[in-house]
Amino acid sequence: MSIKTRFAPSPTGYLHIGGARTALFSWLYARKHGGSFVLRIEDTDLERSTTESVNAILEGMSWLGLDYDEGPFYQTRRFDRYGQVIQQLLDEGKAYRCYCSKQRLDELRDKQMAAKQKPRYDGLCRDREDQPGDQPFVIRFRNPEHGSVVVDDLVRGKVVFDNRELDDLIIARSDGTPTYNLTVVVDDLDMGMTHVIRGDDHLNNTPRQINILRALGAEPPKYAHVPMILGSDGKRLSKRHGAVSVMQYREQGYLPEALLNYLVRLGWSHGDREIFSLDEMIELFDLDAVNVAPSTFNEEKLLWLNHQHIMHSDPAHVAHHLSWHLGRLGIDPATGPDLVKVIEVQRERARTLVEMAEISRFYYQDLDAYNPKAAKKAFKPAAIEPLEAVRSRLAALEDWEREAIHGAIEQVVESLGVGFGKVGMPLRLAVTYGAPSPELDLTLWLVGREATLRRIDRALDTIRRQAG
Repeated sequence: MSIKTRFAPSPTGYLHIGGARTALFSWLYARKHGGSFVLRIEDTDLERSTTESVNAILEGMSWLGLDYDEGPFYQTRRFDRYGQVIQQLLDEGKAYRCYCSKQRLDELRDKQMAAKQKPRYDGLCRDREDQPGDQPFVIRFRNPEHGSVVVDDLVRGKVVFDNRELDDLIIARSDGTPTYNLTVVVDDLDMGMTHVIRGDDHLNNTPRQINILRALGAEPPKYAHVPMILGSDGKRLSKRHGAVSVMQYREQGYLPEALLNYLVRLGWSHGDREIFSLDEMIELFDLDAVNVAPSTFNEEKLLWLNHQHIMHSDPAHVAHHLSWHLGRLGIDPATGPDLVKVIEVQRERARTLVEMAEISRFYYQDLDAYNPKAAKKAFKPAAIEPLEAVRSRLAALEDWEREAIHGAIEQVVESLGVGFGKVGMPLRLAVTYGAPSPELDLTLWLVGREATLRRIDRALDTIRRQAG
């Protein structure tokens, strides 16, 4: 049997963290077993679904690198097919028209609640023979009245539902549009889903969907309901806990694989291991290691993982993502030193790509201001002589290479008879404006001859102006 999974978000908002984890688990399971992964947009909620949300979902999936083999499919383009299935169920006596008014249903619910009963439809129209043509109606599925539904959940184990607890759910509204539990069943059937991996908030829908599938003569897929994600306050993760849209994490400077690494560990484990590459996730992931208990989202842990991925990923891959953040600062990375080389010297100093872009600006731009604390210490009149001397030596270099730059600085130190800091401190501040940087000769080599000399001149002007 070829494995087939799907991710089926509703386009009523952005791709959030919980949805991204569901997509990841489904994607990993398909990739591990050589199967197919399908993207389906469940957009039948016409009032709340938006084009912007669809685009946000597609953008989020693309950024995360969760490629799909089929889709995206849109439910609103399959209404004819849903109508065929609804008519089939009606013709076979497995569904019926319900003419109960909203007022009657509200009164029924209030009465049941007052009696401390579970609110459910009482089946008044289940065997009704008259069909008044002038009254609006919905279509209900004729749920079995006896027996039980056993869900052999791949995460939670065996879960049993008594059919008497499941009322006759609506499968078509009064305007004829199909409801979620009908459309998802038809889609999973038509698209050949073998495994449905989703949040455990869908568990109560599963027995209803299994009954509809069996009414259509189909064998249900295997189900896996993964636990919810909680915020630090123990409540379900929501907007109040901060950035929950996937693309917000891009804006905050996270690498997509770092976010995926963190998400895979929210509910799944492989011993005590914390750091996984995407290939390792595919190799090691399986549903039998998914926890039943909810997981708590921890921003500090995500930051730590992001730093690990920044430090240990291929610098060329990091450069692909860092260039976007540099662009947001008005920097064209092609106008300065090789971005890969900049990443190699800066990656230990930044936990996010936003931080790395900020501390790397000086490689590509002359900045407007120096670090005030550093300038107060380094830009004193005594720094004029060493800065003038080192500028002269650097300007005379035939080759702008690290060894030659280092030698020029050492010669100035020796000729002036001062400690290295008397030359190095004002020189570093002049070139970097106070940003964190590697060895001085490496820093100057990356910045380049022209920019280095120009910045030394500016520093000298600044010191003279302050002294004057």
